[in-house]
Amino acid sequence: MASLLWFQGGACSGNTMSFLNAEEPSACDLVTDFGIDIAWHPSLGMEMGENAQRLFWSFARGERPLDIFVFEGTVIMGPNGSGRYDLFADRPMKDWVTDLANQAQIVVAIGDCACWGGIPATAPNPTDSVGLQYLKRNKGGFLGADWRSKAGLPVINIPGCPAHPDWVTQILVAVASGRTADIALDDLQRPQTFFKTFTQTGCTRVQYFEWKESTEEFGQGTRKGCLFYEMGCRGPLTHSPCNRILWNRQSSKTRAGMPCTGCTEPEFPFFDLAPGTVFKTQKVFGAIPKELPEGADHLTYTAHAAAARVAAPKWAREDMFVV
Repeated sequence: MASLLWFQGGACSGNTMSFLNAEEPSACDLVTDFGIDIAWHPSLGMEMGENAQRLFWSFARGERPLDIFVFEGTVIMGPNGSGRYDLFADRPMKDWVTDLANQAQIVVAIGDCACWGGIPATAPNPTDSVGLQYLKRNKGGFLGADWRSKAGLPVINIPGCPAHPDWVTQILVAVASGRTADIALDDLQRPQTFFKTFTQTGCTRVQYFEWKESTEEFGQGTRKGCLFYEMGCRGPLTHSPCNRILWNRQSSKTRAGMPCTGCTEPEFPFFDLAPGTVFKTQKVFGAIPKELPEGADHLTYTAHAAAARVAAPKWAREDMFVV
């Protein structure tokens, strides 16, 4: 039975709430079907007070083997590197992270905050928050760029704000069942099985993207047009399976008419939430999207976009719903 300890740093608990809604497999399945001993979790742990501290110290000192250490939220360094903005069980959380990460066979970062700092690390970052092994796209973070777990692996990053619950439980099952070698990581230490494709893959509006037909205002997003050209949708730029593995088995942001905000990428929230950058596509010369899909260049894009608009069929400009 693989032992798992889940701690929560600077976070909103969104990834915990997501995890508790997992279906394939569920949080209960992890225990009953896959033999994971959830020794403690902020919402599931039975121990409290001194009993909880004794449990934590038994793992931190190596008296009890720790197979999987899961961390949600940022590692808070402030003030002045002391970590005392985030005290837990009578000591700074960052000190628990150091001890437990170094005792664990595998370390998994859940959510944007744990992976790269997320919203708390957005400038001016008053709490001095960092991710476990990254600060935004810069490798290093709290543990350092060269850090490795006892199994010889870097931190496994499962980003998202929050991460989809099934991304979390499926990776935990793979780790607990000894199939860590089967988890191929990309250059940001994300499992490729989930993060090799783009959010656009499976988007119900992808035909509008191809014909360069845009949604012009909210409300049209479930009826006509692509959200990329005007509404700031990052679906063609963001690595995630949100339109392949649907949320609640039903939908996704883009299917509901909401632009993808790129929450699985280290730069989220993009442009540090500066006025005029949220739900608005940033453009060059007022017409060409400043950021293009991976592998595209502005010259080729401009030529392709002009040709696509000329060739667009009549239906691409029509409302898909008739009342």
